Amino acid sequence: MGTPSDIHLRPAEIDDVDVLTDVSIRAKKSNGYDDAFMAACRDELTVTVAHLCQDEYWVACEGDLIIGCASLSPDKDQSSGKVHSFFIDPDHQGRGVGRMLWAKLLERAHAYGMTEVRLDVDPNAAPFYEAMGFKVAGVAPSGSIPGRRIPHMTLTL
Repeated sequence: MGTPSDIHLRPAEIDDVDVLTDVSIRAKKSNGYDDAFMAACRDELTVTVAHLCQDEYWVACEGDLIIGCASLSPDKDQSSGKVHSFFIDPDHQGRGVGRMLWAKLLERAHAYGMTEVRLDVDPNAAPFYEAMGFKVAGVAPSGSIPGRRIPHMTLTL
C-alpha cells in the first residue's frame, strides 16, 4: 500500500457514483454491521448523480483507484454546512486518507465563509471527528434505522 503522498484528491465526477456507493457500503459494513442492518442503510449510502449536483463531493484516489469520498453541503446562506458521505475504503483506513479529505472539506468550508460545520455520525466514527475538533451537540435520528439515534456533532470554525 502507498503512503498519503501517493494519494491525490479531486472533485467527484458523474461516472464515479457506483464506485462511491461501493466504497460507502464497504466502509460502513467494516464497522461490523450485519446484512440486515446494511440492507436498511443501502438507500442512504447510495450516491446518486443528484447528490453530486447538489453537494460538493471530493474523492481520494491512489492512482486511478477511488479509496475514499466526502461531501460538503453548504446551507443556503453558506454560513454553515453539513458533511455527508465521509467514507474511506476499509483497506485504506488508518493511512491518513480521512485527514486529507477532512483538510479539503475544511478548506472549502473556509472558502464559503462558513462559521460552523455539522454532521450526524455513525457512533463508530465519532472518535475520528472528535480528533478533527468536532464536539457532540446532541443526538439525531438515523436516516435508515427507525428508532436508532446517532451523535449529532458540530465544529465551530
